[in-house]
Amino acid sequence: MSEQTSKEIRSTVTNEGNIEISIATVEKPTPSKNEVLIKVEASPINPSDLGLLISFAADLDSLSVSGSGDTTVAKMKIHPALMGAMKPRLDQSMQVGNEGGGVIEDAGANAKGLIGKTVGVAGGAMYSQYRCVPASSCLVMDDNTTSAEAASSFVNPLTALAFVETMKMENHSAIVNTAAASNLGQMLVKVCKDDSIPLVNIVRKSEQVEVLENLGAEYVCNTSDSDFMKDLVAALIATGATLGFDATGGGNEGELPGQILSAMEIAANKTAKEYSRYGSDTYKQVYIYGGLDQSPTILNRSFGMQWGLGGWLLTPMIGRIGMERFQQMRERVAKEIKTTFASQYTQEISFEEMLQPETIKTYAKQATGEKYLINPHKE
Repeated sequence: MSEQTSKEIRSTVTNEGNIEISIATVEKPTPSKNEVLIKVEASPINPSDLGLLISFAADLDSLSVSGSGDTTVAKMKIHPALMGAMKPRLDQSMQVGNEGGGVIEDAGANAKGLIGKTVGVAGGAMYSQYRCVPASSCLVMDDNTTSAEAASSFVNPLTALAFVETMKMENHSAIVNTAAASNLGQMLVKVCKDDSIPLVNIVRKSEQVEVLENLGAEYVCNTSDSDFMKDLVAALIATGATLGFDATGGGNEGELPGQILSAMEIAANKTAKEYSRYGSDTYKQVYIYGGLDQSPTILNRSFGMQWGLGGWLLTPMIGRIGMERFQQMRERVAKEIKTTFASQYTQEISFEEMLQPETIKTYAKQATGEKYLINPHKE
């Protein structure tokens, strides 16, 4: 490869009704005076990347791959009923990858002091060998931090910390989190333990219970247990949690968000001083922040009238938190990247390996413990 070019992953929805993932070779970018040029050495495949990479509308059963090396192309059909939702991105070759880590190779006049530093960045288009971003967007890591460690320093760590900030801003005192054995969930266990915040963890397998208990989690409820609702109510009574974050969007056949609200209502009524036909006067809030389950969200209205169900995204939440507090959160992540905010990966893969059928099917499942790290320079 010429030193003046850079390879990157592109995703395109075509007029023919396909989504194509390919490797593009582009001109190596040049930083402006306030920018840095990062040699990207590691970038994770997060659930939040999949909406752009393979989209919610792709039919994985139609997956085919042609070519090899830099000419590898993975192709999938879009479900015909969902093509309408794809119109805004038709025939646009879109760059992919929310975050990554690397070493600053060059910098503009105002950022020369950063050359040689290892950084994490959530700049978009991070499935690239080289990426120009504003210097202010970079999280400068300690000298002994690797690019692989820095790669996941934004999405999951800052989401975990922003859950805690949401709790404080909205006057709750404890948290419920689903898909709790995920990388994000494990970080939240450590944060809440360190900060003495009661946390109720919801998982779906017995081995995930063990994983979290080994990290020091006190309350872990398994949706596969026949006593799940009983255990959840008991944990909510013990913690007083009235704020939930749901990564599934459905879960438990679509009923999980509603089950959390119902359990919160039961827990609240255990301490109610008098009966109300409108339910408890304790406000209960569940935020959906992911779509691990594509089934409809089902609400069986058994939780009174003091409740809310809404969507939650990190970026708007950062705006609410404010830049001063956000900077403190970033500094904590950099300091604790090897401990609280460490990420584990199943495998390090190249761009070509990323486009192979079995690899695509694995990361598309978004399964706990199956997290890939892309090395854009791996042959």
